[in-house]
Amino acid sequence: MEFEKKRLENHYTGKKNWLKWGPYLSERQWGTVREDYSPDGSAWDYFPHDHARSRVYRWGEDGIAGISDEKCRICFSVAMWNGNDPILKERLYGLTGPQGNHGEDVKELYYYLDNTPSHSYMKYLYKYGHRAYPYGELIEENRARTVEEYEYEILDTNWFENDDYFDVFIEYAKADEEDIGIKITVKNRSSSRHELYLLPTLWFRNLWSFGLMSRDNVIRKSNDHSGKVAVYHNETGNYSLYFDEPEAYLFTDNEDNAERLFGRENASPKVKDRFHDLLLHDKWRQEGNKFSEGSKFSPLYHQEVEGGGEWVIHLRLSADSALAQPLGDKFQRIFETRKSEADDFYKKLYKNQSPELQNIQRQAWAGMLWTKQYYNFNIARWLKGDPGRPAPPHIRKNGRNREWKSLINEDIHSMPDKWEYPWYAAWDSAFHCIPLAKLDIRFAKEQLLLFLKERYMHPNGQIPAYEWHFTDVNPPVHGWAALEVFKMDRQQTGCGDIKFLKRIFSKLSLNFTWWVNRKDRNQNNIFEGGFLGLDNIGIFDRNVEIVGGGYLKQADSTAWMALFALNMLEMAIEIAVEDDAFEDMAIKYFKHFVYIAEALNRMDEHWAGIWHDDDGFFYDVMVKDDRFIPIKIRSIVGLTTLFAVLRIEAEKLEKLPGLRKGIEEFVKQRRRNERYEVIKTYERNQDLFLTLIPQERMRTLVQSMIDPEEFFSDYGIRSLSKVHAVPFNMNINGIDYSIAYDPGESTSNIYGGNSNWRGPIWFPINYLIIQTLQKYHEHYGENITVADPQNPGMQVSLNVISQRIARNLISIFREDDWNKRPVNLRYEEFYRKPENKDLILFFEYFQGENGRGVGASHQTGWTGLVSALIDQFGDDTPPRKWVENILASEAQN
Repeated sequence: MEFEKKRLENHYTGKKNWLKWGPYLSERQWGTVREDYSPDGSAWDYFPHDHARSRVYRWGEDGIAGISDEKCRICFSVAMWNGNDPILKERLYGLTGPQGNHGEDVKELYYYLDNTPSHSYMKYLYKYGHRAYPYGELIEENRARTVEEYEYEILDTNWFENDDYFDVFIEYAKADEEDIGIKITVKNRSSSRHELYLLPTLWFRNLWSFGLMSRDNVIRKSNDHSGKVAVYHNETGNYSLYFDEPEAYLFTDNEDNAERLFGRENASPKVKDRFHDLLLHDKWRQEGNKFSEGSKFSPLYHQEVEGGGEWVIHLRLSADSALAQPLGDKFQRIFETRKSEADDFYKKLYKNQSPELQNIQRQAWAGMLWTKQYYNFNIARWLKGDPGRPAPPHIRKNGRNREWKSLINEDIHSMPDKWEYPWYAAWDSAFHCIPLAKLDIRFAKEQLLLFLKERYMHPNGQIPAYEWHFTDVNPPVHGWAALEVFKMDRQQTGCGDIKFLKRIFSKLSLNFTWWVNRKDRNQNNIFEGGFLGLDNIGIFDRNVEIVGGGYLKQADSTAWMALFALNMLEMAIEIAVEDDAFEDMAIKYFKHFVYIAEALNRMDEHWAGIWHDDDGFFYDVMVKDDRFIPIKIRSIVGLTTLFAVLRIEAEKLEKLPGLRKGIEEFVKQRRRNERYEVIKTYERNQDLFLTLIPQERMRTLVQSMIDPEEFFSDYGIRSLSKVHAVPFNMNINGIDYSIAYDPGESTSNIYGGNSNWRGPIWFPINYLIIQTLQKYHEHYGENITVADPQNPGMQVSLNVISQRIARNLISIFREDDWNKRPVNLRYEEFYRKPENKDLILFFEYFQGENGRGVGASHQTGWTGLVSALIDQFGDDTPPRKWVENILASEAQN
């Protein structure tokens, strides 16, 4: 067994805790809901970036390229100073939601280069300019810009001009579960020398101020070894930090600088931001070694790095306090060995021979693993406040998340983006589990189970959405993700984890019931949903009541529930093959699906469904005074009706006579009563193929979807049809609303304006579209084709369409025939440099016309799905040849 797999096996069998330490440190703790104790819920203002260096966090910590133990008690990250900045660079900087012209946005360049599932080897790159960081310029320029303009990014300033910057590489290599080598390599990309201060920082999270930890824990300078401090922590354990001999040993405490923050005298000079004072005021030579212990420590290094030169610092955090030569030859070999083992691990995972595609996958996987983060939030305690601390404003008891007092979270989560979204989002996490399952199937399963635990799921069955509003409703894709992970597990191990599926199924049954009871207003199986994760997809905010009365019946909410019902049906079948007691539940979910399909498709004198025959599309419907008014917006809302598809193999039905009988009787009953028929024909010896919508409607939707003048882009499927380049306008109760095709940054401020579903390309929806087309093709083969807009007069199969979409998505990150990556469109010159040409960022979404990366720049989370697409559709064919190969395949067919 290869080394990395062996480490994971040892971890999950309890032999060693290889995951005790990992990249669990957030990249932004300030400005989060957790740290907000304001009366009005203004999280960005209550704990701003300007306070972060001086003020103690309550619920977590943050840093650059940081690691921590799994409970975030002991933290390590890298701070630096170029001699010009007004503060040390201890944490990544970005604009707050109110400051940015498109919401919050990190204004830094950093890259996740490598990581393994056990975090035995990790590599991170931060780019640090020689000039003073342009804090004020970024704020003022973005403030002056409108939503119609680009965001003003760090590459728009002169901070990297003339290559005057450092590449700071941070690597970690574990010699053992509690023995971590750390190497910091600085490369000066400029032709001229420049000074740099490095402060690798080890500190304790302050829990003692909140009555949750003893004050006895300490980091202390060692008397028996130069280049060493002893780390005493009564909860996490004792360690030693070994390091190259520094210029100074800097100690302080992780305590508020009350004088700077609140104008009160400090009890001690050992405050959180002491190192800033020492360096910026040039006190470090005189006062740097004044203390020999504290709860925060940095060995200080200073060097003039020659132009084109390199500088390396070594450290080692180990539970072994008696290492003879901690940074000697054996230390160097640890890095070489772990890097080689990481290469071996990933070589086994690659399914293509293209170095270009392997590089994309490797960085996508690295991003998935680097964005694992410690997340701690106890709502009841947050609302009440901590003993010995000032009580929060009384009004907060009726404020944000008050309904979630049962929520107690303290776990490692896969985050969407550790700076822009350093909190979990339920449906994002579901998609994260697909690429994660390829790397660490156990972690993926644990992530899915987390959301269903009593300390997450509401007693009424709702899954928490995200910390800004846990009660918001996300698409119910948890069941879909669980099934995908179950199938991947079966493929990897040869047997399915039925126990895992049972645990998921029992809790999701509660969630399904919550949906039925709360989101189906009139019990007619057409659902409301509100937000549903698609921030500004509607003509108005779908999360609020319609002004003047009425309510919205949502095509996507209903479609998601149909998919949810089929997921539950499929789970019940998988379980029932081993435990026939679940056949009754399978019948239950089959009936639910049929009722939803009828409600979505039915049109008669008593009912106005949400399919519009003339337009050939599914629309949301506004219901007011018994009138049904379609809101004729052609968006992915209508395309979601494609997703609910399930093939039940005949051999499984043969094993489940109770289910087969229940289905047959139900179908006969509906035919006798002339009800809508989901199953038109059924033969006992054939597979049963269930779809939410009839085949002709599916063809009509797919035809629209592949039309370049509607949804089909060279880079994926757009979220809003291009027909809305001419805006759709609607007057509702005397108020004018409008929506227009908007392929890049949002020009609307709904949900803060930092996301946009009105034209850009989003990976999760595209992934589901591809998967759906393949399911149809697997069942019908070449019997279902549609007219090919790319080749007039020809037909194209659903399989070829899925290939085209997948390869268009992959091409966003792939070098084209001119050695450019569409994702980098705005900054091609910077990414043409030899040191930058292979660096890839996985953005939140992509411009619908040119594939440019938009939104959160490190949302590897669901954009990491590209790694799965490369597995299935990637090859080493140059991009231009892809189209030729597809056409040749079509000609053969």
